[in-house]
Amino acid sequence: MERRARLGVFAYFGFCGLVLGVWAAGLPALDERLHLGTGRTGTVLLLVAVGVLVSMQVAGRLSDHFSSRRLCQVSGPLGALLLLGPALSESYGVLLVTAFVFGAGFGLLEIGMNAHAVEVEAVYERPIMSAFHGMWSLGGAAGGLATAAALKAGFGVQALLITTAVVGAVLLVTPAPLLLRERAVPAAVEVDEGTGRRRGLARGALAMLGIVVFAAAISEGAAMDWAAMHARRVLDAGPEMAPLAFTVYSVAMTTMRFAGDRLRGRLGAARTLRMAGTVAASGYALVLVAPAFGAAALAGAFAGWVLVGIGLATVVPIAFSTVGAAEASAGRALALLTTFMYSGMLAGPAVIGHLADATSLRAALAVPVGLAIIVAMAGPGAISALTRHRWTPRPQPITTSSPS
Repeated sequence: MERRARLGVFAYFGFCGLVLGVWAAGLPALDERLHLGTGRTGTVLLLVAVGVLVSMQVAGRLSDHFSSRRLCQVSGPLGALLLLGPALSESYGVLLVTAFVFGAGFGLLEIGMNAHAVEVEAVYERPIMSAFHGMWSLGGAAGGLATAAALKAGFGVQALLITTAVVGAVLLVTPAPLLLRERAVPAAVEVDEGTGRRRGLARGALAMLGIVVFAAAISEGAAMDWAAMHARRVLDAGPEMAPLAFTVYSVAMTTMRFAGDRLRGRLGAARTLRMAGTVAASGYALVLVAPAFGAAALAGAFAGWVLVGIGLATVVPIAFSTVGAAEASAGRALALLTTFMYSGMLAGPAVIGHLADATSLRAALAVPVGLAIIVAMAGPGAISALTRHRWTPRPQPITTSSPS
């Protein structure tokens, strides 16, 4: 049962990443079809993110009330089918509405599959969360490659998105029977002896962990959107070499996510988070000093981006695992942390961009150094406050109130 459930969650993360990867990779072609331009395309992406953030506030409550299994069953195929909206949009105004609805659908799935992931992790009694996020990254990469191949073969972007919506909906139905039929309650959840009720997460510690996730997300967003730009503008890399800065960062992050569970199992969550922040800060520092390396400047920057990817890879999985191990019904807490994460991902590129305009891109990228240091310093304290002992959940399955 546990292995089946783990495979099911892997499938949800992978297929979710696949659909979103096709959506992201198909944006340039969608831009050309509807003559959007960079400003309008940015607004479309913003509304997708707003839809995600809005629906997450509802998704946490739905997961806690009906179970994460039921939320995954419904939101998986629904999220994929909602891609039909942007695919069939024939005007910018309609696209704005459908983009928001598409984002809302995937916000539900984001919470459902992460909430179920922490339940499966509780059953396994060891860290497995990071690998789920690694599967999401692989799915996104596969979606991008599939999009490139389809467009090269002559597929129109509209046909591609419609096909992805239908096929994705079918794929996201298939893992549902594999999921846990009972909710796993971590033994780390404390029970008040006076009332017999489970004690909830400490709000202050949860807020601190949210700030840590926010800081990491800004740093991650900065790497995603500005790594290639830094190589091009600051290091004078050619147009064929500059994109490799993001590539090495992405590969390093994906690889580390598959290795991160074993590392956390050996070091514990708090020590791993301290190391993650330190490595990410070191990576950004190396990127900043790369111009001083002369002919090896680009290689130095690439090495820095590898360290950034390695460092940031485990922050969100550790945060999600922590609230899952400390709370019986973690949907709302996960929704809060995910809101911090998406807010940081949205704010990061904009903050770096405005600072770069006011100073320089090189100076602006000093901000993630400080934010990574915050992760290293504040993260372990938040982890310790939320889990008063080491991560050793012994799950006690209980039947959910909702039907299977």
